[in-house]
Amino acid sequence: MSPQNTENIPPAAGEPCFENLLKVLRREVPSRPTLFEFFLNSRLYRRLAGEAWVEPAPGDLVSHWRNLVVAFRAAGYDYATVGGSALSFPIPEQARAATISINDGCAIRDRQSFDEYVWPEPDEFDYSAIDAVGRDLPHGMKLIVSGPGGLLENAIALVGYETLCYLLVDDPLLVSDIFAEIGTRLVRHYEIAAASPWVGACISNDDWGFKTQTMLSVDDMRKYIFPWHQRIVEVIHAASKPVILHSCGQAGEIMEDIVSTMCYDAKHSFEDAIQPVEDVYEEWGSRIAIVGGIDVDFMIRASSDEVYRRSRAMLERSASRGSYALGTGNSVPEYIEDSKYLAMIRAAIETR
Repeated sequence: MSPQNTENIPPAAGEPCFENLLKVLRREVPSRPTLFEFFLNSRLYRRLAGEAWVEPAPGDLVSHWRNLVVAFRAAGYDYATVGGSALSFPIPEQARAATISINDGCAIRDRQSFDEYVWPEPDEFDYSAIDAVGRDLPHGMKLIVSGPGGLLENAIALVGYETLCYLLVDDPLLVSDIFAEIGTRLVRHYEIAAASPWVGACISNDDWGFKTQTMLSVDDMRKYIFPWHQRIVEVIHAASKPVILHSCGQAGEIMEDIVSTMCYDAKHSFEDAIQPVEDVYEEWGSRIAIVGGIDVDFMIRASSDEVYRRSRAMLERSASRGSYALGTGNSVPEYIEDSKYLAMIRAAIETR
């Protein structure tokens, strides 16, 4: 079957029902094909929301999130992803403006600059937008809260990648202290967010790898990174909510850690150049939910019909086994044509 009218937003996506995504995250079979996406892009959000879009004033988080809810619902999702708060780990503006390299970052270089850094406190940030938007959610929808970056991402932003690698040898105690300061705050962030009745799940977003290997050695990942992620999962699970790991890069050597040690409920972010999602699903889908996976490069290069057929095939592969929600391998950047994104989601929506 070929997609029809892929330039148009799919009609009648159906009523949202977060229970379908929960079934996926429990490695069960949902009652209908289920969609998952971390985030889309401004053009798509506006297009999906249509006349319901309300231009938010600068800093108006509530209006912005309400637009996201309208857009996610129109596209057939059972949730909307939101950031949770304005919590962030500041770095000097001149460093931020100069480059977005993983060697960026000069806020912490040594013990002295670590001691001088003013760490943000999650309890001092405003999480009220979760409740404000949650009270207006369409029946059946929930919010999924992500983090202000992850443990390793924030460490690299604050220190710089090369400096962090040198410090692992020159001053491992300082490295441990840096991760502890970041990790403690991320744990508290998720503890606050997961407590809301409007939050159905959380996304722990932290990129860990290049295409061929993890960004730090596997031993260092297990020493410095994974214990804090285990605590993040524990506080979210303590609120009876599932948690999805969004992490880019080669994860072959650490998938067992993700599944057995950190106990994530789902894994997101896949790349054909590393391992196609079809293969990941066959290898790991019985032990952890696999969400997304239609490769971003494929989405760019393939025709709408090819995107549609691969999406349908992935849904058919998982139809009787569950543990899968359809989406892209990472997100939907603006350089993916709308028609291809719409062809992908149509593969799920047309069978509802």
